[in-house]
Amino acid sequence: MAEIGARAPAGRRSLVDSAEEALRNWLAPGRHRAGDRLPPEQDLASMLGVSRGTLRTALERLEASGEIVRRQGSGTFVGRVAKPAGFREGLERLESYSSLARSRGVTLGARDLQIEHIAVDDDLARSLGVEPGTTATRIARVVVADGRPLALMVDTVHPAAKLPSEARLRRAIERGDMVLDVLLAQGVPIAYSTTSIAARLVTPEDPEGPALGAKRPTAVLQLEELCHTTSGAVSHHSRDVFAPEALEPQIVRWIEARRPVHIGQGDAAGRRRRTRGPA
Repeated sequence: MAEIGARAPAGRRSLVDSAEEALRNWLAPGRHRAGDRLPPEQDLASMLGVSRGTLRTALERLEASGEIVRRQGSGTFVGRVAKPAGFREGLERLESYSSLARSRGVTLGARDLQIEHIAVDDDLARSLGVEPGTTATRIARVVVADGRPLALMVDTVHPAAKLPSEARLRRAIERGDMVLDVLLAQGVPIAYSTTSIAARLVTPEDPEGPALGAKRPTAVLQLEELCHTTSGAVSHHSRDVFAPEALEPQIVRWIEARRPVHIGQGDAAGRRRRTRGPA
């Protein structure tokens, strides 16, 4: 008896082969993230135009390769993709670095935390849309991943944005939460961000050098980000300098395809022929 999920011999292409390829092509462009729930099996079978038995065999193959995860009673989910870096950011969706790290099994923390009330300079004032000299809260720290320096992060929060007490803020940051997490928990309606990315060279003599453990001139990535509320107002400004290999930005482009390719024109007809027997 053939093994369940075994592929057809070379030169022959089964509906299972085609369904597997159609599903892989649908998932591959990057419009789904690890953990995203896929439609129910009945809907997927209808989209592909195949029987549920054909679909299940194709799903078994994708599950064996780790491309999907099926949980009894919960559904089918996009599988986890192994990533060499501490975590990677696709940058197409505003998401907290702490959430990204947790989803990849990375434990974050913070050291050298400083929470200060500063008078913003001209550049920060322009970014935040306030007058120079306005007092704002600045939160600086070294973010560590499993004990290793990941990034030096400096956030300046708009004076109108609601922050918790300093003690609560300190506890949240020390356990690895981002300022974005804190503001969202406070009910600040953050909706989107604008981000610029630049490569930099950091030396041991630069302020960032000791924080990131640089023993010699080292190439790093700097992200400068403005987060905006649903009204368009700025909630906070952040400048993050990431250690090498800590962040690998991606730009994902794909040709739009809302549904997997319908490949099962002959599936139903084949079932009818098998039911009726030979002509």
